[in-house]
Amino acid sequence: MAAAPGNTHVDTATKPPARASNRVVILGALSAIAMAAGRIYAKEGAALTLVARNPERLAALAADLKARGAVQVEVAAMDLEAEAPNAATHLADWSNRMGGLDHVHLVYGYLGTQEKASADTAELARITTSNYTSAIHWSEATANILRKQKHGTLVAVSSVAGDRGRQSNYAYGAAKGGIALFVQGIAHSLAGTGARAVAVKPGFVDTPMTDGIKKGGPLWASAEQVGRVIRRAADKGGPIQYAPGKWRLIMMIVRSVPSFIFHKTKF
Repeated sequence: MAAAPGNTHVDTATKPPARASNRVVILGALSAIAMAAGRIYAKEGAALTLVARNPERLAALAADLKARGAVQVEVAAMDLEAEAPNAATHLADWSNRMGGLDHVHLVYGYLGTQEKASADTAELARITTSNYTSAIHWSEATANILRKQKHGTLVAVSSVAGDRGRQSNYAYGAAKGGIALFVQGIAHSLAGTGARAVAVKPGFVDTPMTDGIKKGGPLWASAEQVGRVIRRAADKGGPIQYAPGKWRLIMMIVRSVPSFIFHKTKF
């Protein structure tokens, strides 16, 4: 995957006014879930740094969130996978520009297909790099800043797919399960510091990322529903949260099914 320019900023203000409710970085800001969360923050009067690959779409989103009430919006156009080794440098820069960090949301990822990943090593690498290998760099760099600040929250979007390996998506599930475990460990390391880390596990979400899957029914949620969960997770709750909450019970049942029964299923 070719990297975009390393760090392209578009300023809409020089420094966040004192009235900014939160100073927030959204990694993968152009995903449907991230945009839903961004609209909530904008309404609250937050200062935002939006990070994704497409500068034109980022500029349009920045203008929209500014119109919705965000007191400052900057954008950084980059390939988050390619720039992951430089995560600490980028986050320090964004923190300096906003006067600190309150919330960092890690929302980017790649679904792919298991069928292609099983036959194509490049596809397998893309799935695991996007959802885990690069994500741990951004997560650890964020944790180091929050630990030093003694406040703030990292929220990383995982998936219920990481709760049990299934034939249909075990590469994606393993990567998402890995980032959830990694963030859970960060949460443990931050205990008592005043900072927090949360892995949010959505179920089926109606977004462009899932356009290749048949949609509809009670198990599907909207991007807005999940956006509300991840915004709330930044303020309160435990280190593992499901979106919507009913998935906690659903996945507890899925995990409890004995293998000799589970292996007869085809999902």
